[in-house]
Amino acid sequence: MKRLNPYLTGGITPDWIDYLLAFQAAGADAVEIGLPFSDPMLDGATIQQASDQALRLGASVASILTDLAAARSRICIPLIAMTYANLVFRGDPFTTGPATATGPEADPEAGSGPEAGRSLGAGSGPEAFCRRLAEAGITGLIVPDVPVDEADRLEAAATAAGIDLVLLAAPVTPPDRLAEIGRRSRGFIYAVSVMDTTGERDALATTAAPLAARLKAVTDLPVLLGFGISTPAQAATAARAGDGVVIGAALMRRVLDGATPDDLRAEVAAFRAALDQVDQEVPAATAHAEISGHRR
Repeated sequence: MKRLNPYLTGGITPDWIDYLLAFQAAGADAVEIGLPFSDPMLDGATIQQASDQALRLGASVASILTDLAAARSRICIPLIAMTYANLVFRGDPFTTGPATATGPEADPEAGSGPEAGRSLGAGSGPEAFCRRLAEAGITGLIVPDVPVDEADRLEAAATAAGIDLVLLAAPVTPPDRLAEIGRRSRGFIYAVSVMDTTGERDALATTAAPLAARLKAVTDLPVLLGFGISTPAQAATAARAGDGVVIGAALMRRVLDGATPDDLRAEVAAFRAALDQVDQEVPAATAHAEISGHRR
């Protein structure tokens, strides 16, 4: 079955949980929850705007996890957090303030790289961060600015908490690194279809299918394509190359434009229908293990 993982910025509206439930009702296999951050380097204008709106509304890691924990009985699909290294290594998931940069640019004495967070107290760092994610019912984590060769501590923390650390691969990733990503990723591999930031595009990038083919040659994990997949037709094309898709900016733009949860339920259902059609075209597609925390 081709997988559909829509993205939702946590706290983008006061009723943001209703959007998550709408995605679930529309047939999402998992939902990627964006933890808004003031410097989202991998995200384009739409997701940046979504993060800015959430931060203005007072969203923080703590408030988002509290909202998810409160809604846990109504959520029966896996949740995957997507955020940046600053929040994982230097943020404090127990604080309630907005999620802003706390790295060397904010504290020149703090050193550089994710390991700079080691000196923080027991309530911070990847160990505490991953534990808090698990307590809120999240079973996956994507941190795009932690490269695979600097991921040891985060990988160990995620494993200890029962969190799948999902790694990303890009069209320019060399073969040996691609194999390493395939070996160490958990749950699935996030294939970045284009060398650019997130955002809607008129057509699926020509680099998407070759990347999916390279990944599928080095791993048995599902390969989900993301970045720039904006329409059900594009999702179907991407799913024929890989094992599913992540839809982000196209959905968040609709929320920013005022679309309701019911509106988004219809949007996600259209993507679901497109992927189901691909499944009918390829009935003998390879079966993969479920993402951790599969539908209850």
